[in-house]
Amino acid sequence: MRPTIPIIPASTRSPAASPDSPLEFRKSPALSLYVHIPWCVRKCPYCDFNSHENGGEIPEREYVDALIADLQSALPLIWGRPVQTVFFGGGTPSLLSAGAIDELIGAFRALAMLSPEAEITLEANPGTVEAGKFAGFRAAGVNRLSLGIQSFNDEHLKALGRIHGSAEAKRAAQLAGEHFERFNLDLMYGLPYQTQAQALADIDTALSFAPAHLSCYQLTLEPNTHFAAFPPDLPEGDLCADMQEAIEARLTAAGYANYETSAFAQPGRQCLHNLNYWHFGDYLGIGAGAHSKLTLHDRVLRQMRHKHPKAYLENVRAGRPIQEEHAVAAAELPFEFMMNALRLADGFASSLFELRTSRPLAAILPQLKAAQADGLLDLGPEKIAPTAKGRRFLNVLLERFLDDGQ
Repeated sequence: MRPTIPIIPASTRSPAASPDSPLEFRKSPALSLYVHIPWCVRKCPYCDFNSHENGGEIPEREYVDALIADLQSALPLIWGRPVQTVFFGGGTPSLLSAGAIDELIGAFRALAMLSPEAEITLEANPGTVEAGKFAGFRAAGVNRLSLGIQSFNDEHLKALGRIHGSAEAKRAAQLAGEHFERFNLDLMYGLPYQTQAQALADIDTALSFAPAHLSCYQLTLEPNTHFAAFPPDLPEGDLCADMQEAIEARLTAAGYANYETSAFAQPGRQCLHNLNYWHFGDYLGIGAGAHSKLTLHDRVLRQMRHKHPKAYLENVRAGRPIQEEHAVAAAELPFEFMMNALRLADGFASSLFELRTSRPLAAILPQLKAAQADGLLDLGPEKIAPTAKGRRFLNVLLERFLDDGQ
């Protein structure tokens, strides 16, 4: 599965804010809960995320207990703050039973002030076993499903190492529409030997199921993956760029707004959980390898849970689920904010920068004006947004906001 939080970890050079730190956060941002389920039936060759082949039955009972204990240990950091969204990511969360998901959502409501209107998303594979659970997930309280389709082409699915075929993908998309008003389909382009016509055929098939949301992203070779060690033959860069433009045009014509780098949504159907990330909101991550970003009164705190499932379970039992923890250095906050906010096509309100970083916008005014002069940024009195050029060259734009030490 493709995870939904591609956020570069901050440096660990600042372990904590000093007593005389100039940071003072007067208003906490919205709070989300991320729940990581680390197991998959089979590890995909392109995946570099914290997922592990289950090799049989997963320790569901033990893991559910650990997640609840993990949340309980974190409550002092989020006390009094309602949770606006929940995202079950992985790995393959749909390997859990509907009963386990129901128990977890019940615990979230009891312990963490989960909003009655919270968006609750669960990632799922299109395999027959997982698709058979969709009704149970909906009854448990999940109100948004995200399906890792990747392609509707059997040859391309085989090249990607996926365990489902085209028929299963179509059946799962149909079932998702029957059980969920809001669901997302993940698609990839730039696949081995893929043509532009084939990429658009995947888009057209996806549109036939009328999903509220589509995630369309280019296959990239990530370090420490099977594909990095044994690279497949991928379409050359110009062809991938043509695919991207054609996909954007097709989806725009179908009424989907490209509101974030790789996300497309019908009006009012954006993923609220991911929007909170891009607005540099807060999130508590529980589960093996989950990351947290929490705004306290004098610092922004990042945490990571123990990554390997066995180590995570052992350390939760010992009362120490956190493997790494550090405060984000004040000088790094502008880059971290921009790295998220500039993914949004509409950009962000100028006032949001100071609210999220506790630094005046004037602190980065030279970088903003330089990016504007180069045609990468629209700089208005109330809103700042990347231009079309800035979105195409987002990494170049973001480099303008790096601190000297980063």
